[in-house]
Amino acid sequence: MIGDDIFIRMATQLAIASVLGFAIGLEREHRRKAAGMRTFALVCLGAALFTIISVDGFRSLAPEIGYDPSRIAANIVVGIGFLGAGLIFLQGNKVQGLTTAAALWVTAAIGMAVGIGMYSVAVVVALLTVCITWLFRFIEAYVPRVDD
Repeated sequence: MIGDDIFIRMATQLAIASVLGFAIGLEREHRRKAAGMRTFALVCLGAALFTIISVDGFRSLAPEIGYDPSRIAANIVVGIGFLGAGLIFLQGNKVQGLTTAAALWVTAAIGMAVGIGMYSVAVVVALLTVCITWLFRFIEAYVPRVDD
């Protein structure tokens, strides 16, 4: 059983991850993309929980097993890659979903950062992600395109 202080820390981490994922998903939802608020919040929450489990949950087993918390982190990256690949599709000769897939991948990294207690980094990356997905589309409108 975990103590009250540890439970409060973990619950706070999970809440922070959910809010940051939701904030990123809000922009995707507004743009009517395949993955939106709920998907992004759940990915960030899940990545945070897997990270908390890998860091805190297996620590007590360290003497009996080869304790390596990075193994779960590596598999989060792979798993999100598969989820993101499902968001990418070809419509005519145009690829759709790359930005949403990339944002989902970054959102998992944010959840992992929250899971190990890197709150400032997680917030900064979440803000940068929202800026990139929202603000950069206005800048793209002024970038000249060349057709091959």
